[in-house]
Amino acid sequence: MVVGRYAPSPTGDLHVGNLRTALLAWLSAHHQGGILRLRIDDLDPRTSSMGDEQRQRSDLGQLGVTFDRGEIRQSERSEHYDAAIANLVDRGMVYPCYCSRREIREAASAPHQHLPDGAYPGTCAGLGEQERRARELDRPAALRVRASNIEIEVHDRRYGSRTELVDDFVIRRNDGVPSYNLATVIDDHAQGVTEVVRGADLLAGTARHIWLRDVLGLPQVQHEHVPLVVNSNGERLAKRDGAVTLEDLAAQGFSADAVRGLIAETLDLASRGEQPTMLELLERYDPDAIPTAESVWDVH
Repeated sequence: MVVGRYAPSPTGDLHVGNLRTALLAWLSAHHQGGILRLRIDDLDPRTSSMGDEQRQRSDLGQLGVTFDRGEIRQSERSEHYDAAIANLVDRGMVYPCYCSRREIREAASAPHQHLPDGAYPGTCAGLGEQERRARELDRPAALRVRASNIEIEVHDRRYGSRTELVDDFVIRRNDGVPSYNLATVIDDHAQGVTEVVRGADLLAGTARHIWLRDVLGLPQVQHEHVPLVVNSNGERLAKRDGAVTLEDLAAQGFSADAVRGLIAETLDLASRGEQPTMLELLERYDPDAIPTAESVWDVH
């Protein structure tokens, strides 16, 4: 059975781009006779808010995006992340990294043959014990995997196949919080996820998840990245762009049903002014007919 998931971070209100991705994840799973599960990505307690989570749940419910049993929240799963990290440590597949953000930016911006922009060049990979002890006096260490810039083939249902390099990415930050890349792989497996529908801005990190699943012996999932909703300048939509949340749009007289219709219009699933139900959208949904270009949100 197809099992999809939607995983919002409770760090603010969802905007129409987020809601659009949730709607597409629901349509994709149900079109295949499957289910959609919710995951709350509240890894970092400093930035996560129960109030934001409650508003997100309310907005998704008003839009008509429903979820099936099997919800999990990341703040309750630290033991599972710790176990996966311990597995990698025992196998010699991680190393401590003492680089500051500034040092990482500078190192990543320096010319490194065969490395993509922003890739970590392995600054701390070869430190000896004495060097590590000296660095520990300055700051606590993060943990990075030894991926060694391996080439990984990424197969995306919408964007096709591409080869990407996997750098030595962080799996635990220096404040002890597990990284998103680690947690999402562990949690997808825990929820039985078979497909991930998410925004195209996250496509570049998919190779890391594929590599990590292989290393941990976890089954792979089907990926589909969907084009973003952007503002009139072609930039990724954000709250600063005006009426982009359900609350903003309600203040301008748009009901949740009307917003669903506007989102459906960007997917060529509705005409201007239509307010189709979720079931009507499911009847119209054809994954091969969804637009591949970014959608400009210009509703005032």
